[in-house]
Amino acid sequence: MQSSRQFQFGSFEIRVNWIVALCVLITAITLINLGIWQLGRAAEKVDAQMALAEELRQSASPIEAIPKGHLHRANPAMRNRHVLLKGEYLNDKTILLLAEFFESQIGYGVVTPFRLESTGELVLVHRGWTSGILPPNTPPSLQPVEGLSEITAQVFVPPSNYRIISSEIDPTQWPLRMRSLEIGVVSKILGEEVFPFEVRLTEQQPGTLVRHWPAVTADVNQNLSYAIQWFSFGLVVLFAAIFASSNLWSLIKGPDRT
Repeated sequence: MQSSRQFQFGSFEIRVNWIVALCVLITAITLINLGIWQLGRAAEKVDAQMALAEELRQSASPIEAIPKGHLHRANPAMRNRHVLLKGEYLNDKTILLLAEFFESQIGYGVVTPFRLESTGELVLVHRGWTSGILPPNTPPSLQPVEGLSEITAQVFVPPSNYRIISSEIDPTQWPLRMRSLEIGVVSKILGEEVFPFEVRLTEQQPGTLVRHWPAVTADVNQNLSYAIQWFSFGLVVLFAAIFASSNLWSLIKGPDRT
């Protein structure tokens, strides 16, 4: 049996060495399988993230149950923690965060203090986004919620590089307008202590507006990057073998005009 054979398809010619072709094919398949494996790992991370989020939603614990010693940024258990709140919105003390965007539209982030029924403590509840593109002298749509409510939310722990932009605030004008939510400043204006983190409403809660925050997703960028690399290596091996054993490069260059 010959170890190689010449094939011709029109002007395209290729010589196939069966042993080399087998090695090339095995190598390319191995590299492509590594890429597929990385995509599988990314899918597993996403599924695990979704399962964890659902579990947290179902097991949201009362916000009053969080020990005071846990309320600091360095505690990883606080990040995106689901909490249950029962109490009442202070609609007349709503805060508007300026220049927040949703689908390229400018508007306001709406934060309303929520007084817990059990302890009387105030929690700043970010309810979402409302449009800022309104006729002159038209107040934004804040959709107040009256009476006792039970809500679930996620604790927002800002990243270490989170930038707070100070504002010039008129404490006599409600709703307050701020460029960033300054919890300490709000606490002074309200004249009482507030929960040290904002909480962001989950879906379909009393008072929810447009939830415009970035979704908390699994970090799959590295897996996707590796997958692209492995697929690229596999294609490079295939194309390099074809170029090395055929006249494809000559056909691409065209006839020699010298």
